[in-house]
Amino acid sequence: MSSVAVLTQESFNEHRSGLLPEQAGAASAGLSGSGGDEEVLPTYKDAFPPLPEKASSPDGTQDSANAWTKIKPLKSSVITQVFHVPLEERKYKDINQFGEGDQAKICVDIMHRTGAHLELSMAKDQGLSIMVSGKLDAVMKARKEIVSRLQTQASATVAIPKEHHRFVIGKNGEKLQELELKTATKIQIPRPDDPSNHIKISGTKEGLEKAKHEILLISAEQDKRAVERVNIDKVYHPFITGAFNKVVGELMQEAGARINVPPPSVNKTEIVITGEKEQVALAVNLIKKIYEEKKKNTTTIAVEVKKSQHKYVIGPKGNTLQEILEKTGVSVEIPPPDSSSETVILRGEPDRLGQALTEVYAKANSFTVSSVSAPSWLHRFIIGKKGQNLAKITQQMPKVHIEFTEGEDRITLEGPTKDMQLVQSQIEAIVTDLVSRMDYTEISVDPKFHRHLIGKGGANINRIKDLHKVSVRIPPDNEKSNLIRIEGDPQGVQEAKKELLELASRMENERTKDMIIEQRFHRAIIGQKGEKIKEVRDKFPEVIINFPDPAQKSDIVQLRGPRNEVEKCSKFMQKMVAEMVENSFSVSVPIFKQFHKNIIGKGGANIKKIREETNTKIDLPAENSNSEMIIITGKKANCEAARNRVLAIQKELANITEMEVSIPSKLHNSLIGSKGRFVRSIMEECGGVHIHFPSEGSGIDTVTIRGPAEDVEKARRQLLSLAEEKQTKSHTAELRAKPEYHKFLIGKGGGNIRKVRDSTGARIIFPTSEDKDQELITVVGTEEAVRDAQKELEELIKSLDNIVEDFMMVDPKHHRYFVARRGQVLRDIADEYGGVMVSFPRTGSQSDKVTLKGAKDCVEAAKKRMLDIIEDLDAQVTMECVIAQKFHRSIMGPKGSRIQQITRDHSVQIKFPDREDPQAPPAETPVQENGEMDGEVKESDPTTPKKCDVIVLSGRKERCEAAVEALKALVPVTIEVEVPFELHRYIIGQKGSGIRKMMDEYEVNIQVPAPELQSDIISVTGLVNHLDRAKEGLLERVKELQAEQEDRALRSFKLTITVDPKYHPKIIGRKGNIITQIRFDHDVNIQFPEKNDENQDQITITGYEQNTMAARNAIQTIVDELEEMISEDITLDSRVHARIIGARGKGIRKIMEEFKVDLRFPQSGAADPNVVTVTGRPEFVDEAIDHLLNLEEEYMSDVVENESKQYMKPRGGGAMMEETRGPSKGFVVREAPWTTGSEKAPDMSSSEDFPSFGAPVAAKASPWGPKRF
Repeated sequence: MSSVAVLTQESFNEHRSGLLPEQAGAASAGLSGSGGDEEVLPTYKDAFPPLPEKASSPDGTQDSANAWTKIKPLKSSVITQVFHVPLEERKYKDINQFGEGDQAKICVDIMHRTGAHLELSMAKDQGLSIMVSGKLDAVMKARKEIVSRLQTQASATVAIPKEHHRFVIGKNGEKLQELELKTATKIQIPRPDDPSNHIKISGTKEGLEKAKHEILLISAEQDKRAVERVNIDKVYHPFITGAFNKVVGELMQEAGARINVPPPSVNKTEIVITGEKEQVALAVNLIKKIYEEKKKNTTTIAVEVKKSQHKYVIGPKGNTLQEILEKTGVSVEIPPPDSSSETVILRGEPDRLGQALTEVYAKANSFTVSSVSAPSWLHRFIIGKKGQNLAKITQQMPKVHIEFTEGEDRITLEGPTKDMQLVQSQIEAIVTDLVSRMDYTEISVDPKFHRHLIGKGGANINRIKDLHKVSVRIPPDNEKSNLIRIEGDPQGVQEAKKELLELASRMENERTKDMIIEQRFHRAIIGQKGEKIKEVRDKFPEVIINFPDPAQKSDIVQLRGPRNEVEKCSKFMQKMVAEMVENSFSVSVPIFKQFHKNIIGKGGANIKKIREETNTKIDLPAENSNSEMIIITGKKANCEAARNRVLAIQKELANITEMEVSIPSKLHNSLIGSKGRFVRSIMEECGGVHIHFPSEGSGIDTVTIRGPAEDVEKARRQLLSLAEEKQTKSHTAELRAKPEYHKFLIGKGGGNIRKVRDSTGARIIFPTSEDKDQELITVVGTEEAVRDAQKELEELIKSLDNIVEDFMMVDPKHHRYFVARRGQVLRDIADEYGGVMVSFPRTGSQSDKVTLKGAKDCVEAAKKRMLDIIEDLDAQVTMECVIAQKFHRSIMGPKGSRIQQITRDHSVQIKFPDREDPQAPPAETPVQENGEMDGEVKESDPTTPKKCDVIVLSGRKERCEAAVEALKALVPVTIEVEVPFELHRYIIGQKGSGIRKMMDEYEVNIQVPAPELQSDIISVTGLVNHLDRAKEGLLERVKELQAEQEDRALRSFKLTITVDPKYHPKIIGRKGNIITQIRFDHDVNIQFPEKNDENQDQITITGYEQNTMAARNAIQTIVDELEEMISEDITLDSRVHARIIGARGKGIRKIMEEFKVDLRFPQSGAADPNVVTVTGRPEFVDEAIDHLLNLEEEYMSDVVENESKQYMKPRGGGAMMEETRGPSKGFVVREAPWTTGSEKAPDMSSSEDFPSFGAPVAAKASPWGPKRF
């Protein structure tokens, strides 16, 4: 790079050769004698002009007192204006609606939209006055809204020249908006492509006139203005504008016209002057005068300046060119950036060109650009962590800019020439150092495996980076690149490369497979707490099994892993699913509710036995459920077997028969009825038999009826009769009755409705509780039967609607029974007898008159029922049953269920006494009067029962006696069972689970004595009929535990075998597979010695004696085989070891399996890296060695060939060195202070002469820019 700071004669002659003869002559005349004349050099004041001094007042003081008087007073921002709308221009003229209606709504809307406040008033002439308050812009907007919405609108047009329209619109439409607000009108200007010059105005008459006037004024002003365009050569534009636009500013001020000079970037010669005609004429004259003068007096010189240095001559935003123009009056013309030309032309007066040329070269050479060769992958190491390395250089040389371009193997430096050499040498030193100790490599891996190489949260790649101290760059997904770059220490790079390639190779062998498994099986496959899926994962540890989220309702289960393992796992899971599908067959068996407990059996014995023998799952409905269905799940054959077993139990217990009836399948739907209503009514009527129709569409005609023999026969007859009716002629009718009448219409035990059906032959179906329409009654049968039944029912319903009132006498002592418990008895009577109302007299009135109101038949039936109840009450007795209070809770049962059952079964009332408070004080003794006791002191009879133990029963005598027996049967009894103390903890079980299970199963309480008592007696408390079963179960458990103890003793036999420790790894096998197989085959535990044990050759076998013997023999057989083996060392070149071992050790495993030998390769860092040990039987060892040596010979030829190719590669050339020149004289000025006076030249290295800004210590620079606090 050439460096010229001062224009010498030689350099001038060189540049002059490119000029025209007249230009060259002028240039030489202007610079004659420049070789020795100092006049050519700029003066110090020219080069460094002093700052202008601040102008001061003549007397040297400022008039501060007047400063306050010049402040303008602030005006209020809120203004008020009044607008008047005459009556003839009002839109809304209804005087009666003033302050309301549309006019008021519009005013409110205007206030909301503009933010102004409006007040309306009516003048005598019926004109409308509106006072508007608010900010100026809000008032103007409100005025415009008022005029457009409350005042009638007129319109007018005004014609002005088309070219004046833009002045009416103004910049960004501001003038037009201002005009519309000012005149409260709407102004429409034609579009530029519309030839019309008419502007349309709409608004009030007053506004129209104002707007028209304003538009005509704007047009008139434009008529006065003139526009002049002057063509001036582009090269002279800088002289007209002047440095920093000073000259053009002075011209505009002097002439009063606007002068628009196109910027240097726009290639136009036209200068536009606008303003008044006289002003424009003056400005044109002034511009032409400057142009003529400069054209006459200026000349040019052309110099060659490197393209890269042009920007330094131009300066930021062209400031340097402006400075040269201001200083020398010379215009510097730079070729455009897209031009390849390096010629810079200087235009100006001849005597100023030399100074300008000096300035140009000074600026061009003030900065230098150079580059340093550095591989692009090293750039970030050169920059350093967070730019630390670069910061050290940039702090010393802050003016030097260092640029790294991605993908380029060079670094660009730009800065002051004097600093560049030092910075370049420092960076070159860093590059040389890094190249010597750093390396990189690239590997190709399919992008689909990149995220697996990275790992979850970057776990895999971060581990490789930390382990091998390297940097790994994996391209982002959007690049679709398969190149992975590894950089760092050469050894680390190679190790990381090897590991990444192994990972990629493993993944290439991976496969992802989606299995379709119904979501209902997912939970079963996973198992409780994931136990089952854990077994699958343990069986296939290399396969990842992913189940979908339950919320997704997806059937896809994804398997991922090695191809073979995924296939095996897939087959295994398909087999599991097939078994589940086979075992998920389900069948529902209707069993009468009363027989469910018999199917369960004593302690669940029956159902447990059926489940185990048929291998099915049997679910019974809850006790409080009305369902009779027992659901059996499992394999189809097993379900059928379990179903037959359950039905057999029911058949044994009752006179249950099963009958099949053939009814055409086309009639099945009509017999079942809507939602099963029809068939359900038949089942209820026939004593609750079960009627089973075949599934729809099966085409089977057989209908199965199951139940007691008589009821089955009855149901059969009804079904056949109905089927016959359906086939011949079936008719249906509907009628309505209040739901409270239904029970009365049906009658007790269905008596009433049976009479109607028997007399007419029609079937009457009442709605169930699940039906929406509770009033609808359906009658089915022949047309005649339906008509007769409908007639009878309608008469019954009509009679029920005939309300009557009747009376009866009831002794007051019985009133309490009827109204007790919030009148529950009366509510039951009302439900049963068509909603009849029963009214008892008020309490304390002593009246025995009871009123009944309702349908006549219902009243009569209710009266009869009440008389029956009174008869029972008259025959009622009270009986006491003495049971110790501690048993009361047990007798009541959970939530009082047992006592409620006895009350229902025996129709009695049972009252339990209040609980005795053990902390209550004893009853007080009678008070003495006149020194005597009131009455005699009676001694308490020990045989008299405590009040808290007496249970009182009320009802008929025979029923009360039966209830007392039932209560006594519920009193729990305690028995003692002898169980050896050492078995107690096994009976209790883990966290009491064992004993809890027995207590739940046998419905008893089991009390185990405390451990410190060392007692063998366990107490069992419960009902008499439960105790025998509980005792049997407990003793059975004892027998099981004793058998387990004996078995445990037999299994604890120990046997020790002595084996040389060197054989232990071989006995254990790879991943413990050999020893695991021995343990599994012989059902024993085999323990190898720990590292710190004294007897390192002792192996302990624990189990049954005969099993331990067999396991010992198996181990001894392995040892015998190992002792026959020999080991031989062979020398194999270490360069072929990796080829022999193969990917993931596949090659070495194949050799070991084929020749039945063991191969040991040397560890890294071994003394002799070429020694390989072969172990096995002599004949196998020899064969294996021959095979290995053959492989070595084959692989070595490839190694030698590859190495020879490496040596043939050409070496890269060195970087080109730039030509250096001698030091320049620098920038020279004359009349400097240090040459004329006693002053010394400033020391540029001194911090006193050139202090830094801010703190005395320079802040550390960062390549990322300054810190922001």
